[in-house]
Amino acid sequence: MVTDPVSLMREYLLGLQARITSAIAEIDGKSFLSDAWEKEPGSPLQGSGVTQILEDGAVFERAGCGFSHVSGPKLPPSATQHRPELAGAPFEALGVSLVFHPRNPYVPTVHMNVRMITARPAGGEPVSWFGGGMDLTPYYGFEEDAVHFHRTCAQALAPFGADKYPRFKAWCDDYFCLRHRGEQRGIGGIFYDDLTELGFDGGFALTRAVGDAFLHAYLPIVQRRKDTPYGERERQHQLYRRGRYVEFNLVWDRGTHFGLQSGGRTESILLSMPPLVRWAYDERPAPGTPEHRLLTEFLVRRDWL
Repeated sequence: MVTDPVSLMREYLLGLQARITSAIAEIDGKSFLSDAWEKEPGSPLQGSGVTQILEDGAVFERAGCGFSHVSGPKLPPSATQHRPELAGAPFEALGVSLVFHPRNPYVPTVHMNVRMITARPAGGEPVSWFGGGMDLTPYYGFEEDAVHFHRTCAQALAPFGADKYPRFKAWCDDYFCLRHRGEQRGIGGIFYDDLTELGFDGGFALTRAVGDAFLHAYLPIVQRRKDTPYGERERQHQLYRRGRYVEFNLVWDRGTHFGLQSGGRTESILLSMPPLVRWAYDERPAPGTPEHRLLTEFLVRRDWL
């Protein structure tokens, strides 16, 4: 019987990865490539993981879902900015992170992550905390999709207190913001980090609820939009907006910074990158167009419930 907290989390995460990739492969018709990896002896981090990637599929242009379980001698700055008393402590980190980039511009990109970090300060007891969430980045806005996604998130968090969804929703809006542009990355969702207030059992249960809600939140939207006809205009808009996704992940994302600063596996860390993207100088959609409506009605902070 598994009783160790790290073993419990590892068992759950590997099962979650398998369930999600199986469901996505069934919709797409193409299987994920599974790449098991292990850190080289002498590297800054020790550990292993499984990166699963689907590229050039019928529904998903690139879909990456990675599991990692690593340990290191010293927490990087990105992990201790809110916990300075743990600076320099050895640590163990494990999680599942995914980003799915669909082919059809009417299907939104989605991100989900659930993770746990355990630090072992010298002379002190181990300290564990949880983080995670999910968020949706549409290229064309649909009210029913946004409401469904947020409602599913709210229902997943409801057993853990009435404060959790509004708090984690606001946290998501604050976090997934391109501050250099004053622009939201998408329609948000939920985000939490450094979660210790519920203890291990409560934090683990909440994190499982978030992970288990992902397919319920995303798959109905994929099914609804994946066969919508589109042309070159929609495709070019999708590629342009993907540029914002890249900007956020490289400039602001703490998970990307944590992985790179701690000596993580670069290919697995950057599996969130879209396969194709474009930038243009000061491109602005004309008022009254669906592209303009995305900016003014969807990429803003709203109460979707």
